[in-house]
Amino acid sequence: MSTEAESAPFTPERVRADVEAVLEEEPGSLAEDEDLLDRGMDSIRLMSLVEKWRTDGAETDFVELAEAPTIAAWARLLS
Repeated sequence: MSTEAESAPFTPERVRADVEAVLEEEPGSLAEDEDLLDRGMDSIRLMSLVEKWRTDGAETDFVELAEAPTIAAWARLLS
């Protein structure tokens, strides 16, 4: 069974929605270039995103994402 999120490409909008969900932020509250570490992204939350995105077909890892913790950078890495 496939959901819309699983089949959606890794657009900036999808990355933002996934990040906002894991950080429990309101939709649209994060800027693309905002440092996610300042908004509460920690290693546990980041690992949960890595696992979710890898399950959905992304080829990325924790270190790669941790080096540039912004939605814009992550969307570039995942596309």
